[in-house]
Amino acid sequence: MSKKWMIAALCAVGLVGCGKQEPIGEVYYLNFKPEVELAWMEIAREYTDETGVPVNIVTSAGGEYDFTLEDEMQTKNPPTLFHVNGPMGLKKWQEYCVDLGDTTIYTALTDKELALHGKDGEVYGIPLTIEGYGIIYNEKILDKYFDLPQAKVESIDDVKSFEMLKLLVEDMQMNAEELEIVGVFSVTSLLPGEDWRWQTHLLNMPIYAEFKDKGITDSDVIEFTYNENFKNIFDLYINNSTTDPGLAKNRSVLDSITEFALGQVAMMQNGNWAWNQIKGARGNIVKEDDIKFLPIYVGLEGEENQGLVIGNENYLCVNVNATEEDKQATIDFLDWLVTSKNGKNVMVEKLGNIAPFNTFTDNEKPSDPLAQSILDHMDKGEIAVPWVFQSFPSQNFKDAFGAKLTEYTLGTKSWEEIVDETIKLWTAEKILAGE
Repeated sequence: MSKKWMIAALCAVGLVGCGKQEPIGEVYYLNFKPEVELAWMEIAREYTDETGVPVNIVTSAGGEYDFTLEDEMQTKNPPTLFHVNGPMGLKKWQEYCVDLGDTTIYTALTDKELALHGKDGEVYGIPLTIEGYGIIYNEKILDKYFDLPQAKVESIDDVKSFEMLKLLVEDMQMNAEELEIVGVFSVTSLLPGEDWRWQTHLLNMPIYAEFKDKGITDSDVIEFTYNENFKNIFDLYINNSTTDPGLAKNRSVLDSITEFALGQVAMMQNGNWAWNQIKGARGNIVKEDDIKFLPIYVGLEGEENQGLVIGNENYLCVNVNATEEDKQATIDFLDWLVTSKNGKNVMVEKLGNIAPFNTFTDNEKPSDPLAQSILDHMDKGEIAVPWVFQSFPSQNFKDAFGAKLTEYTLGTKSWEEIVDETIKLWTAEKILAGE
């Protein structure tokens, strides 16, 4: 098995001789997110203990999943369970995917449109969760700011636009010493492979706005109409963080999360999946009750009613080239996650999933603060921003845009150059994706 791209692997062996039947078939899951690696290892152990079925968990390095999948699909024992990143990913991997239309996990979806479908209605991918991201903030630090006699913003309830967000952030930065923080935002991680918060998640905002204006969900060309909106929020991040913009190219997402967990900053852009890393950070001092979400305001019309960016990008697929025994074992594992008492418990408690399945009751929702904040925002009736980055041309496009952001922070390329190159690169990569 290729190790070049791997962070860790766990082989959960069958419990032959422990009073259980020797299993038929096994599961090999190629995990997409390093931040939930330990949770999946626990799930694998629990499933093997309960059923005797071996479950191998292998986790790809951040930003390298597609390359890892390509390598692993060429081995003698390729993954039986893997991720496809939306419609663009399906174009590449569809021939490897089992039609899951007759499975329990598909039937249990609260909305069948959440699944990833082929042109003829086949069901090739199933989302395990609805996720959300935005600006995570430490309420304790913000309350300390609001209590300052010189504070220019009185309450988080006043922050409903980019204008107010900018006023809040820059005034907090001016009072950083009194607030006992290093910076308002944690470091802008631009290390290659660690820049997905900006080249994917933040870029989602202007592309979403452009597509919305045009009434489309995808396009072979973009005008990058809202590039200044992206620049404004990105500048706000890099100019009010813990680290000089020119040094961000060497910093990781974990650095960012650690700064937040240690109370060194008030805010960071990330998603609800970051909770386990915040909670598990050595020296963490941030209390659960103080962790909340704020929408990413970038100056769009009507953004006072805007919510978090909510959706899903990781569709689980079963390898059609696996043995019949392994395919069935993998489908049984997925069904266990959404139907059994233990499976649902690990989905909620270990993964923190907001599960989009009718098998989960109102009492079977994650209790972690970020998931709860997402649910609170959804209950407010805010207009959620969809995950349009699923239509981005390729991983190469995203990586190249991330590299351009590094050039911008280093001052080696102007914003105008970046805009022009990004527009051209989108078209070029869309052409390649269509070949």
